[in-house]
Amino acid sequence: MSEPVPVTLVHGVRNSLVQLTHFIYGLHAIAVFIGITSSATVAGGFVFGLPSLVAVFLNYLKRSDVNGTWLESHFRWQIRTFWFTALWLVVYGLLIITIIGIPIAWILIVILGLWVGYRVIRGWVALFGERPVA
Repeated sequence: MSEPVPVTLVHGVRNSLVQLTHFIYGLHAIAVFIGITSSATVAGGFVFGLPSLVAVFLNYLKRSDVNGTWLESHFRWQIRTFWFTALWLVVYGLLIITIIGIPIAWILIVILGLWVGYRVIRGWVALFGERPVA
């Protein structure tokens, strides 16, 4: 008979969930990179890009597995980053519709892209430090 494989824990959480959270941050980082290197904006690439869509799907799929753990804050951080970015893109889209709002909207979209990059980096750094993101 084979012996059961021991489960590695990181601060009371299965290592596989920590690795999944790293993977999700990686998907978000890829979306930011695509936004920087393509004709899309960072925020647009983040919200409408396949990597972030897959990441948010995984967040929702595995959210119950991290409830009550230090990883719960990372999942909440990632989900909120996605939805707040989507919300602000809608607001900026409405500003672009007006002639007066075009220059302001483009400046705000750049600021939103910087904010998205900050959120991905800050969250991932906290994860590497094996601590919740606050």
